[in-house]
Amino acid sequence: MINTLRLLLWPFSLLYGLVIAIRNFLYDKNIFKSQKFDLPVIVIGNLAVGGTGKSPLTEYLIRLLKDSFKVASLSRGYGRETTGFIYVEKTDSFTKVGDEPLQFKTKYPEVTVAVCEDRVEGIKKLKDTNEVIILDDAFQHRALTPGLSILLFDYETLFKPRLFLPAGNLRDSFTQRKRADVIIITKTPSLLSEEKRIAALKSVAANANQQVLFSSLSYDSPYNIFNVTETNDDILDQESDILLVTGIANPKPLVNYLEGKCRKIELISYPDHHSYTEKDIESIVKKYTALSSNRKFIVSTEKDLQRLKDFLNTPLLNGLPIWIISVKACFNEEDTRLFSSLILNYCRKKVK
Repeated sequence: MINTLRLLLWPFSLLYGLVIAIRNFLYDKNIFKSQKFDLPVIVIGNLAVGGTGKSPLTEYLIRLLKDSFKVASLSRGYGRETTGFIYVEKTDSFTKVGDEPLQFKTKYPEVTVAVCEDRVEGIKKLKDTNEVIILDDAFQHRALTPGLSILLFDYETLFKPRLFLPAGNLRDSFTQRKRADVIIITKTPSLLSEEKRIAALKSVAANANQQVLFSSLSYDSPYNIFNVTETNDDILDQESDILLVTGIANPKPLVNYLEGKCRKIELISYPDHHSYTEKDIESIVKKYTALSSNRKFIVSTEKDLQRLKDFLNTPLLNGLPIWIISVKACFNEEDTRLFSSLILNYCRKKVK
């Protein structure tokens, strides 16, 4: 069925790929102009739709840089109902600024967070009051020439067919990986054999001047959705039943993590950036109530939290055992050193 659908969509993918090729050609030949800035501008992106771990890496860079530089994070604000440039505040709604920017501001209130669909315009508004600007999901924004470009590939997708939308999940040509300064293969298994590591490197086919690193995901202790200072690892044990509620691109890594810790996992998966409704909440509560165990919990993600906030003080959710798990990007010791050195040296050279 999937192959038949891809075959039917193939002509549209060819058309999409042609449009992308023409656009990239016009930028490569400077027919379409691209702007560069004097201050450090770091772009994080990918070639495919779906979750490759851009948000955890954005947070990684924020933590790495915020104590040494005045850092700003700039995003499109996917899913927001507003347009134009907006400074993100902790009290904003996700419909105003998007769920991921709101997550960044909530976790790192000392950092400037802004949204703007026009990244060049956004940088112009931020550059005079900030020293480093991190752009989340802007690799395809060719109107901007970044100072440092980081391209992410999900490990599992490296070995799958590379097809343009809508038959596949590529939104840009695989050849565009050559524009990246750093390539990070994300969500790699904790035990990656040397054979599989070499196969991943061959699949990426990086240039000699491109740094290729491997990262994985780690998870912090769950915290209470009603009291973020309360953490509890004990909810994740072999006697617990977990109802996992997500509206993210790829919940599979989190499911795998929980399956190794809990007795039973039930998943309710909504589309990425899903805007929860009262009907959704009622379905979640009904599913939770139906769990037979006396030891049962609802678990969700920080990204989902931004879209669940409006329901926390309602009778539907109030008092339920809802726990949030935050995800982090992590590297092995050698790659941590290499990546940190690369980022810090770039910023130090550029900051006047």
